[in-house]
Amino acid sequence: MKKIVSIIILSFMVSGAWTQIGMGDTMVNSADRLILSDSRITLGGYGEIDFNNTLPSNGNKRNGSFDVHRMVFLTGYKFTDKLSFVTELEIEHIKEVFIEQAFIDYRLHEFVHFRAGLMLIPMGIINEYHEPVTFNGVERPNIDKYLIPTTWREIGAGFSGTIPDIGFRYQAYFVNGLSSFDNEASLSGSSGFRSGRQKGAQTTFSHSNATLRLEYFGLSKLKIGLSGYIGKTQSTLYDEIGVTENGTLARADSSVVGMGMMVADIRFKNKGFEARGQYVYANIANSSQYNAMFGTNVGSAMQGYYVEAGYDLLRFMKKSTDKKLVTFCRYENYNTHHKVSGELTQNKSYNRTEITTGLTFHLDQGVALKADFQQFRNELRGSSIRNQINFGVGVWF
Repeated sequence: MKKIVSIIILSFMVSGAWTQIGMGDTMVNSADRLILSDSRITLGGYGEIDFNNTLPSNGNKRNGSFDVHRMVFLTGYKFTDKLSFVTELEIEHIKEVFIEQAFIDYRLHEFVHFRAGLMLIPMGIINEYHEPVTFNGVERPNIDKYLIPTTWREIGAGFSGTIPDIGFRYQAYFVNGLSSFDNEASLSGSSGFRSGRQKGAQTTFSHSNATLRLEYFGLSKLKIGLSGYIGKTQSTLYDEIGVTENGTLARADSSVVGMGMMVADIRFKNKGFEARGQYVYANIANSSQYNAMFGTNVGSAMQGYYVEAGYDLLRFMKKSTDKKLVTFCRYENYNTHHKVSGELTQNKSYNRTEITTGLTFHLDQGVALKADFQQFRNELRGSSIRNQINFGVGVWF
């Protein structure tokens, strides 16, 4: 499978190399759209309503589930032509309210913006571009749930900028990090980094972290991204520790892990054909001490990738139309026990493969109807295959 992935990515790069250089052909998310607006006050939003039903393997009936998965409302305000503020309010499952983004953006130079506040960590595709009409499938890839804990946001500051003439974009921030201990251990072998998100809510800060993303979009049909993240997790055990309290300090040190994450992604579009792929590798230092302290089973490395291809079936119509009907297939593999350290044994059930096939019907650029079939399996001997059907409605304005 790895050889197939390499061949697909190489073919995309070769195909795109024959296209003309684009002028500002980059992808923007909701926050970017607000900042780029000429209006003093700008409103926006997006939302998802989903239906999920796991198909029983024994022939018995099993209930499905409807969910107003998320409704998000955005507001942008321009103080001057150079200074903007963006905030994003998210309501999940009708009962959970979060602030997803809240930051200032100050243009220091044509290619240099200073940002500070609660910001999305620029890792991979979905964490930044997670509006429902921008991706296929009712549910986001699970790599972007457990390895990159979408939507992963932290409080911090740094710089970003776009140079359209050469098709280059960058982001570099110093930020707060994921939590590994807050009254209880937050990380696990099963869910990876998912439960470590602090979401900007009275976040613990014990170690500074850094993140960098470089993105090239100079080829009109191709976009390539490379992201990196390095630092340590946060722990409440550092509260009120004296520098001479060696035993207590050692216990606090064992409650954090070092994180080093790299993500490479690629997106390609040519007429009715579209494809994307992503590879994630995360190294976790101090996992054996963390596991010994809390009785957890966090791996020392996580790895995952997916490849997806789709085609707009309405391209076969003789009449041109603004609508799209994309049939797609996504192959995804991720392993939260790619490596383990100490006395921990690899859990084969954490090496998971998912195949998603379906349709995305774009009634408009901002409205999509979705339907797909998913198959889940893992490498544990004797484990069963789970099948699921999903339907959804997505909007973005």
